[in-house]
Amino acid sequence: MKYLIVGLGNIGPEYELTRHNIGFLVLDRLADKEGLRFESGRLAFHCDFKHKGRHLHLIKPTTYMNLSGKAVNYWMKELKIAKENVLIIVDDLALPFGKLRMRPKGSAAGHNGLKNIEELTGGNNYTRLKFGVGDDFPRGKQVDYVLSNFPKDELAELPIVMDKAISMVYSLSTQGIARTMNQFND
Repeated sequence: MKYLIVGLGNIGPEYELTRHNIGFLVLDRLADKEGLRFESGRLAFHCDFKHKGRHLHLIKPTTYMNLSGKAVNYWMKELKIAKENVLIIVDDLALPFGKLRMRPKGSAAGHNGLKNIEELTGGNNYTRLKFGVGDDFPRGKQVDYVLSNFPKDELAELPIVMDKAISMVYSLSTQGIARTMNQFND
């Protein structure tokens, strides 16, 4: 069984520790734990490994956030992975910082990366792991907020929450979405 695990973010050092890059950060941590290095590929950095008989393909799109669907669509076809075996790890303003919520489908909720994935893959029936980044920003400053770096207190908590997100990735691949949601969703 193959899975495509997609961390959303933007390439470039200026985006590295921003809230919008939490998908990249989670996959970087997962790759480190598995002793992997991302390689440059078509439309994404990628690596893969086996976990309990499952083949997990990790990608970090190099298309920038708003065109993430190009990379997701390409890699789904290239690896012959059905949409029900795709997981998108994404920042979520509607959840408090550190809250994690997995869903089998749902709306893009204004997230341009998810909108593009839905447009290019034909719908919203893919699993997403929403990583809460909070909503502590003045009206009209949403873009500035998601493109700003995590403050020091949140940076200190990130490893714990990212490890929980990684546990959810492993669980999804071995136990399925229903058991994973029951066990991990806050």
